[in-house]
Amino acid sequence: MAEVKQNHPQISQGQARPPDGSTRWGRLQQRFPILQRKRGVALAIGLMILPFFGLLGLLALRNRHGGGDNGGAAGTAGGQELITDDTFFYGQSEPVYPSPAMTGAGSWADAYNKAVDFVKQLTTEEKVTLASGLSSSTGSSGTVNGCSGNIDAIPRMNFSGLCLNDAGQGVRATDFVSGFPSGIHVAASWNKDLARSRAESMGLEFRVKGVNIHLGPVVGPLGRTVRGGRNWEGFSPDPYLTGALVTETIQGIQSQGVITSTKHYIGNEQETNRQPTGDVEAVSSNIDDKTLHELYLWPFQDAVKAGTANIMCSYNRVNNSYACANSKTQNGILKTELGFQGAITSDWGAMHAGVASAEAGMDMVMPNSDLWGDNLTKAVKNGSLSEDRLNDMATRIMAGYYQLGQDRDFPEPGVGMPADLTKPHHIVDARNISSQQVLLNGAIEGHVLLKNVNNALPLKKPRMLSVFGYSAKSPDQWNYKSNGGVAAWTFGGESSYLGRDTAAGFGGDYYGDFSNIAPNGTLFSGGGSGAVTPASVSSPFDALNARALDDRTAVFWDFFTPDPDVAGTSDACLVIVNAFASEGYDRPGLRDDYTDGLIRHVADRCNNTIVIFHNAGVRLVDQWVDHPNVTALVFAHLPGEASGRALVSLLYGDSNPSGKLPYTVARNESDYEGFAGPDLPEGRYEKFPQSNLSAEGVYTDYRHFDARNITPRYEFGFGLSYTTFNYSNLQISKRDGANTAQYPTGAIREGGQVDLWDVVATVSADVRNVGDVDGAEVAQLYVAIPNAPAKQLRGFEKPSINVTASATVSFDLTRRDLSVWDVVAQKWLLQPGNYGVFVGASSRNLPLNGTLTI
Repeated sequence: MAEVKQNHPQISQGQARPPDGSTRWGRLQQRFPILQRKRGVALAIGLMILPFFGLLGLLALRNRHGGGDNGGAAGTAGGQELITDDTFFYGQSEPVYPSPAMTGAGSWADAYNKAVDFVKQLTTEEKVTLASGLSSSTGSSGTVNGCSGNIDAIPRMNFSGLCLNDAGQGVRATDFVSGFPSGIHVAASWNKDLARSRAESMGLEFRVKGVNIHLGPVVGPLGRTVRGGRNWEGFSPDPYLTGALVTETIQGIQSQGVITSTKHYIGNEQETNRQPTGDVEAVSSNIDDKTLHELYLWPFQDAVKAGTANIMCSYNRVNNSYACANSKTQNGILKTELGFQGAITSDWGAMHAGVASAEAGMDMVMPNSDLWGDNLTKAVKNGSLSEDRLNDMATRIMAGYYQLGQDRDFPEPGVGMPADLTKPHHIVDARNISSQQVLLNGAIEGHVLLKNVNNALPLKKPRMLSVFGYSAKSPDQWNYKSNGGVAAWTFGGESSYLGRDTAAGFGGDYYGDFSNIAPNGTLFSGGGSGAVTPASVSSPFDALNARALDDRTAVFWDFFTPDPDVAGTSDACLVIVNAFASEGYDRPGLRDDYTDGLIRHVADRCNNTIVIFHNAGVRLVDQWVDHPNVTALVFAHLPGEASGRALVSLLYGDSNPSGKLPYTVARNESDYEGFAGPDLPEGRYEKFPQSNLSAEGVYTDYRHFDARNITPRYEFGFGLSYTTFNYSNLQISKRDGANTAQYPTGAIREGGQVDLWDVVATVSADVRNVGDVDGAEVAQLYVAIPNAPAKQLRGFEKPSINVTASATVSFDLTRRDLSVWDVVAQKWLLQPGNYGVFVGASSRNLPLNGTLTI
């Protein structure tokens, strides 16, 4: 712990525990049932040994980002004393105590009063029950149900308990549910209305299944680490785009009465060393105050403003204090500065201190822990933890329950989440016919057309079509009881060696020989707890073959050979491949030789080679994208269950591509510099890995490329269409009567001071479709704020525009949009001066520009 106050004893790494959910091994067995079997244990032991060999090779390496220089050190590493005790880091994270009690401000007043009345009637033990998880499962071994986590019932109070379940793209690890597009796919659509519709449909499925708390959406990781294993679960490395989409997502899900647990708070930017392993602690994300507010906290602030009733604290340390025991981020920022009224829940196994975590602001532990439960009851009774703090924990949990109306006609917790899908059980079909168009539209709009020469697309009833690549077909297996164990299906591993790499990552092997691709079939999502398990799927080849039958097109295919035969008379050759990512480990690279070689091989033999990538993040393309026979490139991202139908609709022109990149594609991985990959436990920090997010500060993704004057292959916000749009008539108007004083003065409500959201100015522009087909265009607004990056996204709209028609797009700029964080005043500062205003089709195609003067 880096906070001086956090001196409570932690779990000893070697301390023996009974084989139940109170231990890390017990929790792993509960969440990953394969570990309950002998072969699973053998696999885990093997995987646990691997990291030590990897660490031996790291001893001579130098830590990329240093920090600290005294105390808690012993031995040497690279000429420096090895840090062996976390007392070395004490004071790096400011202590903020006591934990502020919920106030019931704003729209929470009624829910707060109900919660206070409920909690008054509880015994100490019952209050602790609300805060302490009961059991966890993945739909195969749960003793209660198949929920990821549970809060026990209090029958005498007519309280049925709570079911918590993954995840951000749909109900995971159960039957008769849909697989929605992943977060990165939603971001690539740049469509706020579609994000809202997706969330409403998804929230309804969670409700029908009896899930009280939806474990999502994800805004951390934000995406700072380009090879981050979980970037695909979130939206974009741009905080504004992520904040806008998480707002729609939270409001849509919670409109169905389901609580959102927005995660992972905060600085959870890499999977490598995300949890303590052996004598190595979890990685510390070291973030200065300005960077925290302007980048990583931004979408969480939007989430709180949107009314999220729960926040999940993350595995990592923040400024060397574990996130779930960090009083600065929880008490000081979330509950005080942002006025958060809900409860903070731990990620699974992320709590490492008992009383200290409660005092630091955490309200609920998942899936369970012997540090709470009976021990939390003892702590209250012996005075180690105040009764007032326990009351606030219980009140915050119950206030979310009442705020979302779960005391009125909500299904029984876990009613559609059977504990064992292999056994006969009552089927609860959560799918709704109204969601079908949402699933298809969402899948279509998240595809991004990056190259299209010689009118290669759309296809026009080709006489002969050749299809290559491992991501064209359905996975070799889609079976609950697969050969790779439960993890393959429940954690999105069917296409990736039957879950081999995902299982290894979850077992703590951060340095394994992981694959860049999923070679056993197409991707509907990435791997891990954010994966989807849809009841039915459409693969690209299934949909292509159906279209070919209608068009009487001859089709040849080869999904397995790295150097396939290519029919030279093919009208088009489709190469459908992928870039996989999963929770538990970070991607080993941003390209791979096998896939690049396959693409070049086909392109050398086919003069109309069209490349489609299902990519769980950035994928470099410079090995082949300029090949004269590569005529088109599509980033298909992670479309969910409607993948094949969506792709065919776009390839044949039934739909017009409208997606844009929510990230920057570099020419070389080195262009991303220090944040391309994860930070490792190196040098004197072998036992306490450090990741210095302040090194680049707010200059990540396109801000970094702008600041370094690096030309990307494809810039942030870029995407092609089958039509063309022109921009004109930029208008900038300052709002009459707008308060442009330097600092906000309003009261604190959900999201911070209320006048942060006052509109200061409005920008508008006209967009005309001057092409040959109807289409939708993402018009983007960027602002150059004084003493800040050259330009930052501050607005986007996506009108559908018919041929020859035009639309006027309008963007409101709030006080927060135009402010920078003042670390001295601890407020958002609106500076006097000139603000550059830019409108256009991408971050580097901004034909309209003007000036706003404050």
